[in-house]
Amino acid sequence: MVEIAAYLVFAMLSVALVLALIRLMKGPMLPNRVVALELIASLLVGFIAVYAIHTGVDDFIDVAIVLALLAFMAAVGFARYLEKGGPRDD
Repeated sequence: MVEIAAYLVFAMLSVALVLALIRLMKGPMLPNRVVALELIASLLVGFIAVYAIHTGVDDFIDVAIVLALLAFMAAVGFARYLEKGGPRDD
C-alpha cells in the first residue's frame, strides 16, 4: 500500500514540477519567476522526502532539510535584493 501511495505522490509531484517549470519560463515578471523557483525547491524537498520514506534510508531526510534551508535563505536574499531596488522588468 505504501508503494502505491509513493508512486502516486511521485506522479503528482512530477506534474507540479512541470507546471512550475512552465511558470518559471513564462513568468511575465521577475517576482513570478522567483516564486516558481521557490516552488521548485519545495517540490524537490518533497521528492527527496518521499524517496526517503520509499527506500527507508533516513539520511535523505537530512539532505531534504539542508535543501529546504538553502532554498529559504535564497528566497530571503533574493527578496532583499529586489527590495533594495535590483533590476526589475515590471
